[in-house]
Amino acid sequence: MNRFMIGHFGKFDKDKQIRDFKDGFFGVEACLLESEKDIDNLIFESREKNFNIAVHFPLRSGGLKLRDAQFMSKDLDFKKYTYEHMEKELLYLTKIKPKYILFHYPKPVLLDCEVNWTNWRFADKTEYYYDNEYTYEEFLYQSEELFKWLTEKSNTYNFTPVLEFDALNRYIYENNGLFDLLERYSKIRLCLDIARLHLQDKIDENFNAYEVTRRYAKYAEVIHLSNVRVKDNLQNNHYPALRGLKSDDGWADIEKYLRIITEENNEFKILFEHRSDLISDEELNDCYQWIRELIMREDIM
Repeated sequence: MNRFMIGHFGKFDKDKQIRDFKDGFFGVEACLLESEKDIDNLIFESREKNFNIAVHFPLRSGGLKLRDAQFMSKDLDFKKYTYEHMEKELLYLTKIKPKYILFHYPKPVLLDCEVNWTNWRFADKTEYYYDNEYTYEEFLYQSEELFKWLTEKSNTYNFTPVLEFDALNRYIYENNGLFDLLERYSKIRLCLDIARLHLQDKIDENFNAYEVTRRYAKYAEVIHLSNVRVKDNLQNNHYPALRGLKSDDGWADIEKYLRIITEENNEFKILFEHRSDLISDEELNDCYQWIRELIMREDIM
């Protein structure tokens, strides 16, 4: 289990840490902590218990209007402000020395204008463009600008930059431009969120989540693991990935996703991005055991 992680969102939850974190886990991914006390408590705990810290940007709440950095915005003033804010936060994070810093990508999200995105969560309309408003050439230019910047900052501040796929359009799943960037800027890694992939697979008939997973699995630094049920609407978001949940009932086929990923990659970490408060201690332990069995099946632990 030395590649397993748990998350803290909003605050450092001591009770969650005691219940969810097990001996031998790799570490904790933290996001939007509301106070310096929470951050100090996280740092203290990590040193006492000897585990790693990773950051789901931003670590501190209240810095930007939106949670996610909109580094590909067409509003040049807002884009400039975003990069300046990111720089300031990276400097602050030197006291934590995170193993990786994760950003949602692309941001703003580029949406297929033919898909109904009602079930996708956006804070407001500045978080996305439709793909007929944003050319492929512009996407590649803005992406390379980001990759260059993150590579430079990763060298300066000693962290691994991780891009978590948000909603995806054809620029990413039908073209090879992103592959080229990932090969040329090899410090940049990816995060695949299984629940998010499953949701898009259900609402976007042009999107094949298993194919996308296989295409990009080798670049994955971390897998965000939870389940979600998608029938006529979205249900049970961030539900734990329990072995008894069936794809016939609308749940993601966790076993299939992990089999695909382990065929391409033997070093990824797993962040249990779930609401563990919804299940018993026994179910939580069985969840950990099942996922361990699935990834050990490929003899990669």
